[in-house]
Amino acid sequence: MKISVIGAGAMGGAMVEGFVKSGMLAASDITVSAPHETTLERFKSLGVCVTTDNKVAADAGDVVFVVVKPWLAEQVINEIKPVIDYNRQTVASVMAGISSSKLKEMLAGEDGLLPRMFIVIPNIAIAVKSSMTFIVPVNAAEEDTTAMSALFEATGGQMVIEERQLGAATALASCGIAYAMRYVRAASEGGVELGFKARDAQKIVMQTMKGAVDLLQANGSHPEDEIDKVTTPGGLTIRGLNEMEHAGFTSAVIRGLKAGMSK
Repeated sequence: MKISVIGAGAMGGAMVEGFVKSGMLAASDITVSAPHETTLERFKSLGVCVTTDNKVAADAGDVVFVVVKPWLAEQVINEIKPVIDYNRQTVASVMAGISSSKLKEMLAGEDGLLPRMFIVIPNIAIAVKSSMTFIVPVNAAEEDTTAMSALFEATGGQMVIEERQLGAATALASCGIAYAMRYVRAASEGGVELGFKARDAQKIVMQTMKGAVDLLQANGSHPEDEIDKVTTPGGLTIRGLNEMEHAGFTSAVIRGLKAGMSK
């Protein structure tokens, strides 16, 4: 499989890094395009093929990821559309807010023919093979979806979902990674108040979060089951949890997630 990534911004760049690190394909089988040579320098050093011509990139990939801002979607797709082989290539949109109907409208050939298509929403942690990526098949066979799922399983975790779930998925994972980082910041600041140096406090908080995730994944348990193991009657942990709840912790998280859903 050869992959092209059109757009080397924060997300496109993170995807390229993740694909290289995944070991699923050789760096030379990845092509990335961006308007400026300077943007492409770091990818060239990874052994990735680089170009400032979106059409060259689009022609090179079996799977073509379009990773640009939504207001550039039509311009970029119109640019690459003439070189897409509708019988051979797959086009994957990594553009927030671009619906499947809009994608079909932009990519439809004169004869109504459509390429295989997906909507794909990773998060920025794909750069370190720790993304939670959502895949929406738009015009794809089961074997196409299986191949796409395998690619993103190698860069973290993946889930095939329905398009109606995209808003919630984005809030939980794409926006959600920022929410998790805000907790790290808040807890680290608390650690400084408790007497640790800032860097040490952050190290403690990050390892503690990793431990919580590892426990839940290893045991397949509900968070409350693990919480019950460390909250002794009258103990400090339950006091701390109750203070957070009095301040609206759970409610604030739910409200934040709902606010982060795309309309």
